Amino acid sequence: MRSRLLPLLIVLLAGVLLALGVPLATSQARSEQQRVIVDRIDDTARFASLAQYAADAAAGDAADEAAETLRADLARYYEVYGIRAGVFWRDAEPMAVAPNDWRVPGGTAGEEFAEALAGRRSQGPSQVWPWDGDRRLIVASPVIRDGDVIAVVLTDSPTGALRSRVLRGWLAIATGEAAAMLLAVGAAFRLAGWVLRPVRVLDKATHEMATGRLTARVATAAGPPELRRLARSFNEMADNVEEVLRQQRAFVADASHQLRNPLSALLLRIDLLALELPEDNPEVASVRTEGKRLARVLDGLLDLAVAEHTPADLRVTDVAALVAERVAAWHPVADRRGVALRLAGPPAATGWSDPVGLSSALDAIVDNALKFTPGGGEVRVTVSTDRDGVTIETADDGPGLEDAELERIGDRFWRSGRHQNVSGSGLGLSIVAALLAAAGADISYARNAPHGLRVTVTVPRDAPEIPGLIVTGAQRPGPGAA
Repeated sequence: MRSRLLPLLIVLLAGVLLALGVPLATSQARSEQQRVIVDRIDDTARFASLAQYAADAAAGDAADEAAETLRADLARYYEVYGIRAGVFWRDAEPMAVAPNDWRVPGGTAGEEFAEALAGRRSQGPSQVWPWDGDRRLIVASPVIRDGDVIAVVLTDSPTGALRSRVLRGWLAIATGEAAAMLLAVGAAFRLAGWVLRPVRVLDKATHEMATGRLTARVATAAGPPELRRLARSFNEMADNVEEVLRQQRAFVADASHQLRNPLSALLLRIDLLALELPEDNPEVASVRTEGKRLARVLDGLLDLAVAEHTPADLRVTDVAALVAERVAAWHPVADRRGVALRLAGPPAATGWSDPVGLSSALDAIVDNALKFTPGGGEVRVTVSTDRDGVTIETADDGPGLEDAELERIGDRFWRSGRHQNVSGSGLGLSIVAALLAAAGADISYARNAPHGLRVTVTVPRDAPEIPGLIVTGAQRPGPGAA
């Protein structure tokens, strides 16, 4: 979600900065040009005064002296600033110019010259941008005597310095925009983190609830108000779900316990009635079989309720030694069924587990593997270690399950339609999953090559953070312990 929210915030912030920066850059360029034009207008006004004095002087030494002064000022102006300037009569003939060969741009038809002839100062050319390399600024002012325009003063300025100043101003604006963008991106990261942190907490808590950790809750004091309300709603939902499941499990446990005694009494009376009937009566045998099956189901339900209600006693456990002990205990059963039960792996591998729960889970897994493996087959139990956990893999040579069946394995009371002739209640692997989940271990199922089922149990190296765990043992195993 962060990868979608951050680009959106950054694009919006970039749009805002551009919306502010472009007008600012345009205004800065126009301000620089207007300042140049004002300077040129002041210069032309001064030259116009000199030209008016020269035109008013009578012929003789005074007129020659005024004209010479005007030419000297224009020449010095051109020499110092590199700006061409001149005073031209109405017919565009020069009165005084610098340099001497410069003439009116465009002649009498020039836009600026014609505007000055009309008695108005030119407003200056269109905006000069940094990329306009050949542009020049032409400013014209009229020389007026007795209300008539007798001459025009023109200045023709290069724009290199103007364009450089505009570009430097733009660089300063761009630097400021970049700094503002960096600050905005940092703020966007903080804002996205502030908004998404409660979402991540909610996602983690939802996952924990989905995996059976019903005590998962979220804090309601962080994030936007809408997410705080969502967190409160989630906690209320979790409380209701936990209470409903607690009541359901209590009902299952109570019902299983209460039904066992009547069922035992019923089976006893069936045995007494069978004394009055022939020994090979099929109806009596069928009733006995169904009664024993019902007793197994009730025992399984009670075991499942106990597994889901009892907190795990977590401690540092030699998983390899525990597996070896359980495999040895099942060897007589495997021998009676003609199945080879083999163990492979290191002699010692420590992890955090509930020894009693893990032993019960291993018993159910090995029993299931031996149950479905035909005589002459093999059940292989392999222990391996890595940095994060200890893996116990049990593979059999039985018929295995299809992909669709693998998705349902572990569901309560579910059994494959191809294995209905094998005794069982469909609760064994559900009990295994409850025992392992209570201790923070994982279980997964997959096909075994060329056929059969492979069950993988992963015991963590470090104590998992699960509410309700009873953790004992003074030392945590390191990642490299074995």
